[in-house]
Amino acid sequence: MSKDRDLGGSYWLETAPPGVPAPPPAADVSVDVAVVGGGIAGLSTAWELARRGREVAVLEADRIAAGVTGHTTAKLTAQHTLVYERLRRSRGPEGARLYAESQSAAIRRAAEIVADLGIECEWEEAAAFTYARDPGRTGELRAEADTAREAGLAAEFVTETDLPFPVAGAVRVDGQAQFHPRKYLLALADDLRRHGGTVYEGTRVTGLTESEPCVLSTDTGVSVRAKVVVIATHYPVFDRALLFTRLSPRRELVVAGTIDADRAPRGMYITPEHSTRSVRSAPYGDGKRLLIVTGEHFTPGTADVDKRFDRLAAWADEHFAGLALTHRWATQDNDSTDSVPLVGALHPGSRHTYVATGFGGWGLSGGIMAGRLISDLVEGREVEWAGLYDPRRVGSVLREGTSFLKHQAQVARHFVGDRLPAVTSPAPEDIQPGDGAVIRLGGHRCAVHRDESGQLHAVSAQCTHLGCVVAFNRAEQAWECPCHGSRFAPDGRILQGPAVRPLEKRDIQAP
Repeated sequence: MSKDRDLGGSYWLETAPPGVPAPPPAADVSVDVAVVGGGIAGLSTAWELARRGREVAVLEADRIAAGVTGHTTAKLTAQHTLVYERLRRSRGPEGARLYAESQSAAIRRAAEIVADLGIECEWEEAAAFTYARDPGRTGELRAEADTAREAGLAAEFVTETDLPFPVAGAVRVDGQAQFHPRKYLLALADDLRRHGGTVYEGTRVTGLTESEPCVLSTDTGVSVRAKVVVIATHYPVFDRALLFTRLSPRRELVVAGTIDADRAPRGMYITPEHSTRSVRSAPYGDGKRLLIVTGEHFTPGTADVDKRFDRLAAWADEHFAGLALTHRWATQDNDSTDSVPLVGALHPGSRHTYVATGFGGWGLSGGIMAGRLISDLVEGREVEWAGLYDPRRVGSVLREGTSFLKHQAQVARHFVGDRLPAVTSPAPEDIQPGDGAVIRLGGHRCAVHRDESGQLHAVSAQCTHLGCVVAFNRAEQAWECPCHGSRFAPDGRILQGPAVRPLEKRDIQAP
């Protein structure tokens, strides 16, 4: 394991209150709206609808605000690296304008909520920067600044930042924000309850019948009936819309540590260089700030994560000398093949089901935007940017073009390759403590893990979502599916969907 294994996990989870206990429902439930998923998209949607008088229930498989939202870098911005030039080319200037307007509205909405509810969530206004150190990319940055400004953002091209190293140029957008996401969402959940909403944790939804009312089945055996269902599970747990063909999972690593406040950057930074590097700082106390560095993105199940953590930590230490690392964690998101989230009706025949997914690493502004958009759609209100995000958008696959085909080719390689016999297969005795491997036992592929005490544990190697073969992430002690991003504990328990069933246990004779 990496020398940093003893560092803390997500800073947001460690420094937020535990929240109000929210046990699973004890009996069948009937509500106006059932929201599946207790991250920022799900809770924002539930809160908006409860405020409008709807009876709402949130169903979360684990704990609210503890999944993707609990592992974010917590930047709330409408500047999403180099998205505006891509949108101008694919959707025209109007598409770029609608994107900027909708994402900016989400920031304003969050600021209103923080002020109205008096939420103590370390809210800070900050400028957002997309920078490059390579002089060859300044033309690209200038074009992005021009397009973002034309789309309505307060964007400009600059060459000066408060980073401790020179840059060739950067796109600066003022009036953005950063905050403590779990403190924000726990306060939102409390207010949701005050308005008659209910939150159920430890409740995994396993089935959906679209009828009037819709019926959700759960792993506890309880059914939930609702006039409207919203699927906000990060990666949709129901594939009837075939959205998995337009989403690719991406995992990123985070290291964080304390730095003197007078040396900490106050802007929020990201560069597409070096497999992405995102930098920002958060309040910490005692004359310190917490420096948060993100990067090293990869497809789940395809990387030596320990080496990537070490590389990210080395980059942080090189550029911020004296940084004392205290935490490291990882986050996961889904990229849509056309760079625009999928928010709206679940599929072309939907009448009462909605989805929010594909935020591409920008789930805070995207989730808050989705909450307002879906709430307006449920209420029958027209929204100017609904067509931009509509999962049913006409011609989107043609616009997605190369990205769509590349993603499908990657998934196809796994589907085909996973079914071919391996040239070599490790033996159980070759697996070291803390590691895992896929091996053949009795003609079947098994995912075998040896714990630190030397005990072997075996589960099926086939992801229960669509059957791809998982791979072991030693750094995070998890089995990961490279096709659609499901993650499982060494004993097969689900850590992250879209899978809704654990990996089946297998018998193994330890040497």
